[in-house]
Amino acid sequence: MKGNRLGKVRRSQVVMTYGPGAIIDFRAGGHGGAAVSVVAAGLEEWDRWAQPAGLLNEQRVSEARLEQKLKVRGFRLPPVGSDGRRRDGKEKSPPLLPGVRFPVWLTCPKCSLLQQARSWSEEEGDPALYCARCSTAAKRVHVVPVRFILACENGHLEEFPWHHWVSHRPECRRRKPLKLESEGAGLKGLVLSCTECGARRTMDGAFSPEAMKNLGVRCSGHRPWLPSGPEPCTAQNPPLVVQRGASNLYFPAVESSLDIPPWSDDFQAALGQQWANIVSAVTPEDQDKIVELVVWPNWEGPAMTLDELKAKIRQRLELINAPARPDLRFEEYLQLTSGQRTNDERSEFSIRPQPVPAGLRGLIGTLTQVVRLREVRAIYGFTRIHPPSGDFGTAQVAPLSVAPKTWLPAIEVRGEGIFVSLDEAAVRRWEAGPDVVARTEGVRQRYEADWRSRMGEDSEPPTKVTPRYMLVHTFSHALMRQLSLECGYSTSSLRERLYVDAQAPGMCGVLVYTSTADADGTLGGLVRQGRGDRMEALIRSALKAVEWCSSDPLCMKGLNSLSEGLNLAACHSCVLAPETACETFNRFLDRAMLVGVPGGPETGFFSGLMACG
Repeated sequence: MKGNRLGKVRRSQVVMTYGPGAIIDFRAGGHGGAAVSVVAAGLEEWDRWAQPAGLLNEQRVSEARLEQKLKVRGFRLPPVGSDGRRRDGKEKSPPLLPGVRFPVWLTCPKCSLLQQARSWSEEEGDPALYCARCSTAAKRVHVVPVRFILACENGHLEEFPWHHWVSHRPECRRRKPLKLESEGAGLKGLVLSCTECGARRTMDGAFSPEAMKNLGVRCSGHRPWLPSGPEPCTAQNPPLVVQRGASNLYFPAVESSLDIPPWSDDFQAALGQQWANIVSAVTPEDQDKIVELVVWPNWEGPAMTLDELKAKIRQRLELINAPARPDLRFEEYLQLTSGQRTNDERSEFSIRPQPVPAGLRGLIGTLTQVVRLREVRAIYGFTRIHPPSGDFGTAQVAPLSVAPKTWLPAIEVRGEGIFVSLDEAAVRRWEAGPDVVARTEGVRQRYEADWRSRMGEDSEPPTKVTPRYMLVHTFSHALMRQLSLECGYSTSSLRERLYVDAQAPGMCGVLVYTSTADADGTLGGLVRQGRGDRMEALIRSALKAVEWCSSDPLCMKGLNSLSEGLNLAACHSCVLAPETACETFNRFLDRAMLVGVPGGPETGFFSGLMACG
C-alpha cells in the first residue's frame, strides 16, 4: 500500500480522533467504495512525508505557556492540505499524513474466506485488495478488514488470534485459509472454520474479559504506528477483544492553552520561533547572543532599542520560569475574572466584563464576554480502553514517536465564548454541607478505586472529585444545552473549559466557547448571549430544563448511571453532552448539585434561585 492515497481528514481530527495510533477507515474512491483500514503513523513518518523535518517545517505554531508545560520547543500543524506554490511558480507537493494497513486480516464478503493481506490480489496503485476467485473481468469483489482486533491497556494493538480461536485439529498443517461465515444472528451465528481440518467455532464469548486469558494469549507489545516494532508489554491484564471502530479504542491525550496577555501581543508574535531558541539557551549570555545576532537584525515588531528588546525578553523569561501553579488555567482564570476590558484589536484575546444581574448576585461571581480567543490544542499521546487522566505527566500514555521529539502535533483555533464564575464564598458554604459531601463521596471512591486498580495502589488520581468540581461541570453542561437552543449552535460545536480548584485563591468557573473552523465559529451569536441583561433569563432557563428529566425518578436516583458509576443524576435526556464538547468524557455529573433532590433542596447550589423563579 506504499504511496497510495486513501482520502482526506481535517486537521482538527488529527489532533482529536485520528492522531498517531488511531485506526482510520477509508472508502477507496474510484474503486467501488472498497473499505481500507489503516492506523495513523507516528511522528517519524511525519518528518519523512512532510519535509522539512521537525520545527523547520513551515506548518508550525507557537504558544509559550503550553510549550513550557509540555516540555517542547514548538508545535506542528498536521500535514493536511496543500502548501500552495513554490517560489518558482510550480505546485508544491501536498504534505501527507501516512498510515499503515491494520488489521492485516481481511475477509471476502462473497466466499467468506479469511486471510492475511499478502494472500489477496492487488493492482498497482490501488490500495483496495480483492478476491481473485470471486472477481470477474467486469467486477471485482473487494475484501474487507475484519471487525475483531485486540487492544492493550498500554496502547498496543494486536491482530485477533484466529488460529488460536478456531482450535485446529492436531493433524492440521494450516496451509489452507480460514472461513468466517454468518449462519445466524449475533456472535453465535458467526462461525469461524478451517478449510483444511474442518475445525469450527462460533465467535460467541470472544468479547469476554477472560477470553484471551483462557487461550493463553498475551500482549506482544505490537505498535504498528511506530517503525521500531514491538516493545516488552508490562500490562498485568491480557489484551481485550474490541470492535475495530469501538469508541474505547483511542482516547487522545490532549493539553490546551488559551493565548492570553502578554503572550497574545505583537511582541510575542514578532519573536516567533526564536522564542523557543531563547528559552532553551543554557545561560543568559547565550540568550543575549541569540537576541543580538538573530532576533535584532530581523526585528519587525514594536519599535524599540536593542537594550529595550533584551530587557523585555528578560521580563518574559522571568514570567515563564516563575514558580506557579502547574495548571495553566490559573493564569487564564485571573485574566477572565480581572474585570478589565481589553481594547487592543490586534490581540488574540479580547474580553468585555458584564455586570452580574441583581437576581443572580450571591450565586454568580463574574460574567465575561470573550469576544476573541485563540486556543492551541496539542496531542502528546493516547490511551486505549480507559480515558487518559487529563493531566500531562501524571499517568502513562502511549507515545506518538519512538523517542521524544522537540515538537508535538497541534492545531490553533480561534473563536468566541462566555465565561461564568460562581460566587466563591457561596460555593465554600455550600460544598461544606454534609448532604453534598455524602453525595459526592460515592463517586470519588469509585473513581479512585478504579484508578488505583489500573495504575497501582500508590498512584494518586489526577482529578480531585469534589462537590465543587461536580457543580461546575454539571452547570457547564446545562449552560451548553441551553445555549444550543437560544442561539442555534449545535451542542457538538460548543466546548467547555473548566476552572476548578479549592486551593486559595480558588477557581470556580467555566468558559463555554466555540472555536471550530466551519460556520458555527463565525456566527457571533454566542458573545451576544453573554450580555448581562440576557444571562439571567438564560441561566434560569438552563436550570429549569434540568429540574426535571423525562427519565425521572430513575435518573434522579442515579439508576440510569449505574453502568458508568462516575455519574449520579445524569443521562442523555438531561445533562450529557457530545464527547467532543466535554472535557471528561461525560463523567462527574450530577444535576442534583444544581437543583437539589426531592425532599432535600439544600443539595442544590441554585435551589434558592429555583424557588424564587
